[in-house]
Amino acid sequence: MRTKTADGTIRIGIGGWVFEPWRGSFYPDKLPQKRELEYAAQHLTSIEVNGTYYGSQKPESFARWHAETPDGFVFALKGPRFATNRRVLAEAGPSIEKFIGSGIVELKEKLGPINWQFMPTKPFDPSDFEAFLKLLPKSHEGRALRHAVEVRHPSFAVPDFVAMARAHGVAIITAGDSEHPQIADVTAPFVYARIMGTQEGEAAGYSGAALDAWAARAKAWAGGRRPEGLNVVDEAHKVAAHPDVFLYVISGFKARNPAAAMALIERAGTEDTAR
Repeated sequence: MRTKTADGTIRIGIGGWVFEPWRGSFYPDKLPQKRELEYAAQHLTSIEVNGTYYGSQKPESFARWHAETPDGFVFALKGPRFATNRRVLAEAGPSIEKFIGSGIVELKEKLGPINWQFMPTKPFDPSDFEAFLKLLPKSHEGRALRHAVEVRHPSFAVPDFVAMARAHGVAIITAGDSEHPQIADVTAPFVYARIMGTQEGEAAGYSGAALDAWAARAKAWAGGRRPEGLNVVDEAHKVAAHPDVFLYVISGFKARNPAAAMALIERAGTEDTAR
């Protein structure tokens, strides 16, 4: 199931699917671990895969993930740290090529955006960062690729960076409820948001008001409108006509993240359009 608006499609999920505290809270007691992805995909509409940040996956793994999830489900993948955690980003070509060729296209139509995450200590170097963006392929083996960058140094909150990302059709990931700089400018045909404020004291991770606010923001993006309460650099630019929206509940009090994601899916409105 995915959330479908008159414009863009909204997909909401969590980071990964293997986390011991979810067993017995999100996952039913005695559910075999090998069925956790299948279960998660029945209750969420997307998952961001963190494991690809730390090491290579086999093509067989991507193919298995495709087989274990329903039609309409989408995976976001984190690009490898070997590409982004380096002094000279222009030299990341071999790491990017290795990742793109590692079998990610075995996800087929379930391949969502790729999150290229940068360290909070990495400042904006215009020439080097643009060299990195030029290394990101638009497609691989006939499959279109969508790229997003998660920048976490304050120096990126400038018009030159926003214009650069927009020129390359790369999304700037919106950080929500976190210590990281928030750049909510829409720079691609899709929006990628990571919200990180779940709390132990809230059964659904967030208060009802906070869940309502994030659901409203997702619907605003999908409808081509600028959401309220978020920081943008380029105030004059309009949101694309109908961007797809990918929103992930990450970090915070992680045990509550599935509950928060499911509450957001309900508030954003669901329609059984994918099955």
